[in-house]
Amino acid sequence: EAINSEQRLRDEIRDDELTAAVIDRALKLEGLFAHSSTHAAGVVIGDRPLDELVPLYRDPKSDMPVTQFNMKWVEQSGLVKFDFLGLKTLTVLHRACSYIKNRGITVDLSLVPLDDARTYEMLALGDASGVFQLESTGMRSVLKGLKPDCFEDIIAIVALYRPGPMENIPTYVERKHGRSPVNYPHPMLEEILKETQGVIIYQEQVMQIAQVMSGYSLGEADILRRAMGKKIQSVMDEQRGRFCEGAVERGVSEKKASEVFDLVTKFASYGFNKSHAAAYALVAYHTAYLKANYPVEFMAAIMTLDMGNTDKLASFKQELLHMHVPVLLPNINKSYPTFTVEKADDKYDDDVDDNDPRVKQGVRYALGAIKGVGEKAMDSIIDERNKNGNFKDLFDFAERIDPKTLNKRQIEQLASAGAFDCLNPDRAQVMASADVLMRLATMRAQERESNQVSLFGDTMSEIDRPQFPKVKAWTETEMLDAEHKAVGFYLSAHPLDTYEAVLERERIIPAEEAYNSPSLVGQTVRMAGAIAGYREGTSKKSGNKFGILSLSDRTDGFEVLVFDKRNKRRGETEETDAGPSDLERARTLVDLGAPLVLNVEIRKREGEDEVGFSCKGMESLELVASQSGASLVIDLAVGEPNDVRETIEGIKAALDMCQGGKGKVIFKIPVNNKTREAEVRLNGSYKVTPKLRQAVAAERGVAQVKEV
Repeated sequence: EAINSEQRLRDEIRDDELTAAVIDRALKLEGLFAHSSTHAAGVVIGDRPLDELVPLYRDPKSDMPVTQFNMKWVEQSGLVKFDFLGLKTLTVLHRACSYIKNRGITVDLSLVPLDDARTYEMLALGDASGVFQLESTGMRSVLKGLKPDCFEDIIAIVALYRPGPMENIPTYVERKHGRSPVNYPHPMLEEILKETQGVIIYQEQVMQIAQVMSGYSLGEADILRRAMGKKIQSVMDEQRGRFCEGAVERGVSEKKASEVFDLVTKFASYGFNKSHAAAYALVAYHTAYLKANYPVEFMAAIMTLDMGNTDKLASFKQELLHMHVPVLLPNINKSYPTFTVEKADDKYDDDVDDNDPRVKQGVRYALGAIKGVGEKAMDSIIDERNKNGNFKDLFDFAERIDPKTLNKRQIEQLASAGAFDCLNPDRAQVMASADVLMRLATMRAQERESNQVSLFGDTMSEIDRPQFPKVKAWTETEMLDAEHKAVGFYLSAHPLDTYEAVLERERIIPAEEAYNSPSLVGQTVRMAGAIAGYREGTSKKSGNKFGILSLSDRTDGFEVLVFDKRNKRRGETEETDAGPSDLERARTLVDLGAPLVLNVEIRKREGEDEVGFSCKGMESLELVASQSGASLVIDLAVGEPNDVRETIEGIKAALDMCQGGKGKVIFKIPVNNKTREAEVRLNGSYKVTPKLRQAVAAERGVAQVKEV
């Protein structure tokens, strides 16, 4: 299918021998079973040893035997099957309650009231990120329309939000809010269907209808439910006669009884088990309750259970920003292997009351969530910190850790994520010092094992300590790039922060405004974002290719649909507009990885609350910045002549790389013992961008750099 639909793949097969060989083998393997899988929740029991009843299989990943029959055939072979569903959400709830207990508050979820106003207010806003069963984009849109105000609404929506029953959601919502009358198939059924606005949702309702209207016993009603669900025609024909006959005996006309039977048949084919929906709804309600009332503890718990999923952690981090909860950076003296709740150093939002306990707490980022470090190694560091106190500096850290549990790569990842900022804020130097720290750690560990005692005691003197390498400090962009690689997303800042002046000059619309301004729907605006992901698909309707570009700015994340058509770029005419399509351009710019500026059409489908974004052209934000005509003002500090010469040479090298733009460069130099200032304007024009500004600011002897 991929070969038939993708010209680039066909080109690779034609031009590259290795690709051709791999695809040739792949085609021979395609269609074979890749693996044997085990039902995650299925448990079977028998009245004798299982190997006397069914063939068994030993799953190498499990210590339990597994049946070779699937769930359909295993029951027919005489075994009784149970589905025991294991939900990590239950662990999230347990962990969140333990975090809350640390504040001296005990939450017993079995006693939580099911009418908590704050919970329903949150759900009515569609604020369900992280809430079990309710967090998908579609479900959140349904919640905004439904505005649930009772537990029965949550049960109903859990049962309805599936292929088939979904078509009844608008009816349920309209009837709930009184915009459409509630109709019952027959007055006898009002009591059964009242709580679901006259819509048949649950399998239990199908059984009750048969019981009330046609006199079925519950056992007979269950046979009817199964027959309807499996659409066994012979049984259905038999049941229709039984259903109509019983209804006529109770005063219902045969015609009406047949209509109700047809209606019930339609709903029964995708009816949901209410007891199952209620159990799911209760877990959903409990997660929503904790998020609404104890948001910091809840978010710390859910992030801990998703520590290995970078995409989820990135979305949770964005959610914390929406909730005005501080995200505290990883810290070797404060963080733990898992996410924890910690009192924030200062108030996070000026609009929030100082006495609000929910805001004074922050989520401290987990050391174990940093890529490539591992929880076990972090456990050993925390054990040492708990026993002997915080680490005083990098040397103290190296002297106390066990080199058997930590290596150079892990130190580099911790440095990139900012975990050592409390000991040395120069991340570039800490990264370059990883070798030195590991050698020191190994030497001290050997001394401890041989029971040698230094002449200067247990702690190495300042004289004996090795020198850290002197390296150029990272620019803000370099620091964020390293942080992104270590964490998986931007944590301490956002790449667009450095473009603030450019975004303002170019009148770029923030994502938050694009989402929440009805007046912008139908308009094409300019938006900017750092690339978070990119994927392609093919339209089922037209067969055309499209791309989905995931981006984020300082206010929110957003996705833009990119279609395979051409748009004019800046400066192109009708005659010259033969450049690459937006899809081809997106692939190129995604490979570069730099932030983008996009012309975006904001659209909203009828009946939907969420807006969508379609691409009408894109270009590099760095290119836009270089053409915006800003000037660069460089304040030089007074120094020795040789130092000044070195500074000027460094600045010149950076400027030489950026010639040909529209911006001017101005030097401000202190003279007369700093009592006056000389201003020097360079000839020529330059591409003034945040990248250039950062490169100049990194030079020693530069006091300040500004874009004007």
